[in-house]
Amino acid sequence: MHTSRLRCYLAGGRPPGASRTYPGCRDPRMPLRSVAVDLPGSVYFATESPVWTGGRAFYDPDAPGRVLARAHLVTTAQFADIAAQEMYAPPGHDLDLTQVLTEGRARLGPGRYETLVRPGELDGFPVLTFTAPWLMGDVKWTQPSAGYLRHLAAGLLEAGAWDLASVAAYLADLPGAAGHWTAAEVRLLVAD
Repeated sequence: MHTSRLRCYLAGGRPPGASRTYPGCRDPRMPLRSVAVDLPGSVYFATESPVWTGGRAFYDPDAPGRVLARAHLVTTAQFADIAAQEMYAPPGHDLDLTQVLTEGRARLGPGRYETLVRPGELDGFPVLTFTAPWLMGDVKWTQPSAGYLRHLAAGLLEAGAWDLASVAAYLADLPGAAGHWTAAEVRLLVAD
């Protein structure tokens, strides 16, 4: 969600605090628009990120709750290249979006971030994201790292729809972060 991190996916580079350099997309242009969105479901942290250490954020559209997010208007090729980079695959191959656009979900593989989800539409465009094939309650939740939370918070704040107190409380309450991070600690991450 954070612009500086998204820029690394699009143009290539390493986000501050990450241990991985991304190759970038075939089309490195920044999104035409970026807006704040509320999605149905929940975000939770699970597995272990080799890039950030700690838990990774996953989206369960079927879980109860509300997800604070940011939608970026990118091309289908950019979406495919961003997804490939998250799947540890080389960018440069288009995705068949037929199933996700018609059924709302498409499983491309068994791993994390290999399931495409369409939680809705925005201004006539489909809202697409990728997540794990499992549900929030099917895996052990994992505490996210400070660097990862900092990027998530910064991205939500850049959207301009929520203030720091709301973003910090939201992130600290997510499964995996709850009980390990307080809203006050998340606020301090952003201040640093």
